[in-house]
Amino acid sequence: MAARGARRGRRTAALLLCYVIIGLFVVFFLFPPYWMALTSFKTNQEIESLEGIPFVIQKGATLRHYQDLFTKTDFLIYFKNSVLVTVPVVVISMVISVLAAYALSRLGFAGAGVIGTAVFLVYLVPDSLLFIPLFKIIGTLGLLNSKWSLVLVYPSLIVPFATWLLIGYFASIPKELDEAALVDGANHLQMLVQIFLPVAVPGLIAATIFAFTVSWSGFLYPLAFTFSSDQQVLTTGTVTSLIKGDVYHWGGLMAGAILACLPPVLLYVFLMDYYISGLTAGSTKA
Repeated sequence: MAARGARRGRRTAALLLCYVIIGLFVVFFLFPPYWMALTSFKTNQEIESLEGIPFVIQKGATLRHYQDLFTKTDFLIYFKNSVLVTVPVVVISMVISVLAAYALSRLGFAGAGVIGTAVFLVYLVPDSLLFIPLFKIIGTLGLLNSKWSLVLVYPSLIVPFATWLLIGYFASIPKELDEAALVDGANHLQMLVQIFLPVAVPGLIAATIFAFTVSWSGFLYPLAFTFSSDQQVLTTGTVTSLIKGDVYHWGGLMAGAILACLPPVLLYVFLMDYYISGLTAGSTKA
């Protein structure tokens, strides 16, 4: 009985320790969005004041920052530009990634493994090195200060990782499906569309969410390639509108950040299970 009680006590202590650690992680990761939301509802006077407790609203909440965001800035134009950039980027990136992943994982040609590894290594090259040669290419094509330049360059960030992820997922599909489809007279395109894509839905959703997140939240490329207000996207347009020299309109910046992060957050909330299963299959089967 004493040994059983000791084991129960150790189990309870371990469980409490796990809860404490999880609680600390939750507080750590949720504090930034909490601070953003809190600041967006504070008045300018309270934001600039150093009096009282900064973690609560003391002088009354206000929607002024959200109103100014829509009436005194081009926030709606930035939002529209982000949508116009993100949708074609996701479509283009996914088409290229699906075709590349299928070829590298199922066709079995010489050097497929080496090429697959090389594709993933390209993803490890930082944006800060790529944007310089890309700036020259964009300038040569006459696309500087155009949101469509982002449609051209964002797939260079998305396709390598999405391809690597889908390679692992396609490789986990049994070879018997290929053989059965070939016996029935299907070609490779029919096999991809009718067999692999329906089976690989979690992997496709994970890759699509990644593509959406990168193209929606990218900052360096929009900052380098777009300058005028009518061509900027949310990430750069909101910042350039609300930072004037050394004056930071913190309430408006936080309000813009909250609104800008809502689409990715909602996407993750509704598709989280698919995203996790897709990443798990892609990482363990590659």
